[in-house]
Amino acid sequence: MALGKTTLLRMIAGILEPTEGKITFDNLNYRDNEIEIKKNIAYLSGNTKLYDTLSTYELLKMCAFIYDVPKDKIEDRIKEISKILNIDSFLYNKIANLSTGQTQRVNIARCLIHDPKYYILDEATTGLDIISSQIILDFIKQEKSRGKTVLYSTHYMEEAENICDRVIMINKGEVINSGTPDKIRKDTNTTNLRDAFFAMVGGVTNEE
Repeated sequence: MALGKTTLLRMIAGILEPTEGKITFDNLNYRDNEIEIKKNIAYLSGNTKLYDTLSTYELLKMCAFIYDVPKDKIEDRIKEISKILNIDSFLYNKIANLSTGQTQRVNIARCLIHDPKYYILDEATTGLDIISSQIILDFIKQEKSRGKTVLYSTHYMEEAENICDRVIMINKGEVINSGTPDKIRKDTNTTNLRDAFFAMVGGVTNEE
């Protein structure tokens, strides 16, 4: 079955139901354990919208209540997240007044509030300035070092090369290669993942 990466991520996150096959987390399936699984997931879509009339702080507090974060832990959790993503300077600003990069950091922050085990991040740095992008990439590295699982979708091969232990390359809905960055470079006799991708698809074409 051929499908796009965003559709695949939505199925893994439990937003869409696969027409065949099954998805499990820690040997638990969605059909019988949907709530338990989703409590351990943070999902960031490329088109996630936030309540722009709220401040960053208000949004994070609302998300903490939704995920049943203990009331006596919420303030400390918000302070911790603010430091991780460098959002202290706009914590009490309305989301409507934030820049694109700041808004995306808030988007990541609301994913962090319940300290999830799994992160599913779709195009987390697309369209961002270099500083905001680096803050998000550093955050991903930090969470990975804490033993968290991060499923990260990106068109930027340099990002994949920098942060990923394992890469799955998809073209026109089909997996064309997978493995460590080193393995993929060796398979294609190239020095970077961008060149590796083009080597596998036969170069640049005008097709989408």
